[in-house]
Parts: sequence; C-alpha cells; structure tokens
Amino acid sequence: MTRLNGHYNYLYVAIIAAMSWGLVKMTGLDELGGISVPAHSPDYFSKGYTKWEMSELGVAKSKLLADEMIHYNDDGTTHLNNPEMSFYNEKTPPWIVKAETGILSADGKDLWLKGKVFVSRASAKGVRELKINTSNLKVKPETSYAETGAGAELISPPNRTTGVGMKLTFAEPIHLELLSNVKGHYETK
Repeated sequence: MTRLNGHYNYLYVAIIAAMSWGLVKMTGLDELGGISVPAHSPDYFSKGYTKWEMSELGVAKSKLLADEMIHYNDDGTTHLNNPEMSFYNEKTPPWIVKAETGILSADGKDLWLKGKVFVSRASAKGVRELKINTSNLKVKPETSYAETGAGAELISPPNRTTGVGMKLTFAEPIHLELLSNVKGHYETK
C-alpha cells in the first residue's frame, strides 16, 4: 500500500502542474515576460549635471552644465535641459553659451543647442563686452567652434549688428563671421 501511495503523490504533483500551466495560459501571464522596452528610452539621467574638459596642461578648456541630463542607449545621445557651456581662454574672459535645450552626440563631438541661444563674453582690459542672440546653434566642443544658419544679433554696446548665419571660434585666434544680410548700427564718438 505504501508503494501505491508513492505513485499517487507523483500523480497529484503532475495534475497540479498541468492545472497551473493551464491557468497561466488562460490568464495570459506567460506573455508578461515578453514586455519590450521602447527603442528610444533613457538608460540613465542626472539632475544638476556638470562636465569639465581640461587641456593637455591641466588647465580648464570648457565646462558643460545642465539642469537635467538624460542619456539614451539606443543612439548614445545625451539630452540636456537649460545647458550652459563655457569656453576658457588665457587672454580673455570665458565665452558662455546658454540654450533652452541641447543634444550631445554619442561621441561628444557635436552639441546641438535648440531654441533661443544666448552667447556672451564679459569685458576686460583690451576686450569689449559681446552678447549674441541666435537660435539652433551647432557647437563642436573639441575645437571650440560654433555655427548656425539662423539669424544672429551681435551687441557690443553701443553697437549692434545683425545677419543670417554665423560662424564663431571661441579659442585663440577668436573669429566671428556673419554670413549674409549683414546690417549694423554703430555709434561714433
């Protein structure tokens, strides 16, 4: 009788397993394991993001700040809210570039600043204050270069110059060029 009881135990286990499998199939719980993550979803983020880049001599070359940073694994891009990038030079005050949003490429070589973009450099001995209002600026952090096809307004009080399209090199030798429709208002002494 003990021998027969042992076989019944196996039979009970087999029946319970079959019923459990049937219940899982009926409720659709077996499909939950196949939930897929959307293709363009964040894999990490940061509030209060800061990234420094130093020269070969250990001197600050640039700094990137953002209120929020979100990295996407599928394309490797980093999306920034309220980014602010500073470019440092030995002979002049730093250039500061602010935007509403930005996207940094996976390799870090291109930073697309979207919406309104404000570029500034404070005055110093032998250097005049300069403010630039533009939009949709593409920055190449490694080479301290920026360009846009949008309109740009350059203000160096009391002078004001506008144009469409701009190229700007932040590092020595500093170079600024408006590409077309250049108009200016200059005050003389």
